[in-house]
Amino acid sequence: MWQPVQTSNSKPAIVLVHGTNADATSWQHVISLLQEDGYVVTAVQNPLTSLPDDIATTKRIIDAQQRPVVVVGHSYGGTVITGAASDNPQVKALVYINAFAPEPGETISQLNSRYAPPPASAALVADTAGFLYIDREKFHEVFAHDVSLAEAKVLAVTQKPAISTTFDQSVESAAWKTIPSWYLVAQEDRAINPELQRFMASRIGAKTTEIPASHVPYISQPKEVANLIIEAAIAVK
Repeated sequence: MWQPVQTSNSKPAIVLVHGTNADATSWQHVISLLQEDGYVVTAVQNPLTSLPDDIATTKRIIDAQQRPVVVVGHSYGGTVITGAASDNPQVKALVYINAFAPEPGETISQLNSRYAPPPASAALVADTAGFLYIDREKFHEVFAHDVSLAEAKVLAVTQKPAISTTFDQSVESAAWKTIPSWYLVAQEDRAINPELQRFMASRIGAKTTEIPASHVPYISQPKEVANLIIEAAIAVK
């Protein structure tokens, strides 16, 4: 049975939550940087079978930590942490990495409709069960244009799809209403409109940073992402 890592330092634990078309290993560069700085890190491996399933999986990992927690979500993972960290006094900070930050009852589809659709929306392909992939031929361009072509090809063939109905599901309560939040806007994101990111960051009152990055800044600029997470962890220690 998995057990949380025990260490003697007083730093909060870091829980990382991936988005769609990715999995927990996508955080690998950020994980190494956080571990080098002495943080206990856990990357959640969500099933992407429904929003309630992903919230339950993430909540279980948060609850297993035996210290204060900083919870980080990328893309769709922002919706997950918004629900999973709600009403949990153990969570001291939320960090949204170009992520969705919905109101209770608000869906990702509704958020996306506020602004012009990004290029990635036209590159989605559903399989026979309704799980959504990004067309491999378009993956580098719309999802990860600032990583090498070789790495993007690997990301494309290992992408983890989400069931399409997930984008029309919503959280019952929003953790950002009571927990301090940080937000990283990816200015060159082609999967979530940067203007939508700015809207959400402003609405939740997040301390906001912007960098010129694609949808995967945790891969293309892991130091900047790690630094923002550490900033949040220090602020709430």
